[in-house]
Amino acid sequence: MTRVLMIASEAAPFAKTGGLADVVGALPFELKELGHDVAVILPRYRSVPLKETASAFDRMDLFLGAHPWRVDIRKIDHRGVTFFFVDQPTLFDRDRLYDHYGHEYLDNHVRFAVLSQAALGVAQTIWRADILHCHDWQAALVSVYLRDQHATNPLFYGTRTILTIHNLAFQGHYGKERWADLGLNWGWFTIDKLEFYGGFNMLKGGLMTADALTTVSPRYAEEIQTPAYGERLDGVLRTRAHVLTGILNGVDYGEWSPEVDRHVASHYSASDLTGKRQCKLDLLAEFGLPPDDPDRPLIGVVSRLTDQKGFDLVAGLAEEVARADCQVVLLGSGDYKYERVFRDWAAWLPHKVAVRIGYDNHLAHKIEAGADMFLMPSRYEPCGLNQIYSLRYGTVPVVRATGGLDNTVTAETGFKFTDYTVEALAGAFRAALESYAADRGAWLERMRLGMRQDYSWHHSALEYAALYEKVLR
Repeated sequence: MTRVLMIASEAAPFAKTGGLADVVGALPFELKELGHDVAVILPRYRSVPLKETASAFDRMDLFLGAHPWRVDIRKIDHRGVTFFFVDQPTLFDRDRLYDHYGHEYLDNHVRFAVLSQAALGVAQTIWRADILHCHDWQAALVSVYLRDQHATNPLFYGTRTILTIHNLAFQGHYGKERWADLGLNWGWFTIDKLEFYGGFNMLKGGLMTADALTTVSPRYAEEIQTPAYGERLDGVLRTRAHVLTGILNGVDYGEWSPEVDRHVASHYSASDLTGKRQCKLDLLAEFGLPPDDPDRPLIGVVSRLTDQKGFDLVAGLAEEVARADCQVVLLGSGDYKYERVFRDWAAWLPHKVAVRIGYDNHLAHKIEAGADMFLMPSRYEPCGLNQIYSLRYGTVPVVRATGGLDNTVTAETGFKFTDYTVEALAGAFRAALESYAADRGAWLERMRLGMRQDYSWHHSALEYAALYEKVLR
């Protein structure tokens, strides 16, 4: 049995802004099912009421340079896994996790350095671990502090560190003037450690010092070693390629499956697709689109409206949508320019396009169940979840062949394009519509094949368990 302490800045259901929380909220339970002992440590944000936690360690003193920080460690036992919380109200009791409505907190480097130090404190005093599994830049200093301040600490003899990169674009890059806040000597401020274009990069520190590195899909692990996707860290990643592994994220089929989904109008399965028609009619009614021809293809989109998600390409698809015999429903929010573009689409083509700005989990489930196709043309996608949900719902994905999209969607289960151009997206879009219209039997078989794919967390957990065993040898 391996003892694993996961360190992260968020985990569902306690705090969430994105896919990181889903991973840290699901993987520990799957590892526990495999016989491993797992705990998680994260900040106690305002979303975690103090009264719902119990004391695990009071008045833990941490030192970052000249500034001492006193924290309390709280805990909650959730589904048999202990979640520890670093309670430091000055740092973590705020309205939002990382920013004030788009403006990053100026002390984020301090906040997550304290999280890293507190994790090592927990590993010494409360919960001894064989593996310290760190997630993203917010936990990347764990392996740095372990090699610096705890290099001769016998309590950490044999302890190994793993750093998982969920999105390389986020790195914790700060100016040199803030270096002293970390409590590290200047020997760490070098090009082969944390120095980065005149400042310091917290993720780089973890990349250089962790015993093993992972990303959230095999294709993304390859891509980030190239200048196109490496976010100026591709050279670092190439030097550590021998310890870099891509492990695809899993999904929770207890939440995202048409057989059991509590949000949809009718349940259905690969062996009985009858209910999908009812889900489509329900979705058209939800968005106020005419249901006069239920066999007309309905394209769904659920996404952040950003460049990363490929919406500069989607914006160029307007004429294609206008000419095609199809309907489109979109749920999302993000850059104002894209929100405006798709509102304009809906005003221009009110019988074909409907848009809901914002995020609504209930409606996201309805779109996955009711649409015939799902559009996801990302510029890059470390893993992606919606294309995996779409496969299970028989909603054929149209995606760009990048990252986890390329690992999960095949020519038999969806439609892919490679070049990041409007023309390439339009070609895949037309191919999907033509296939839908040409042979209903072949389309149904494509749907069923996608629905039979298994991307559950169990498979991902087996790969992580194998990696733990490898680094402990």
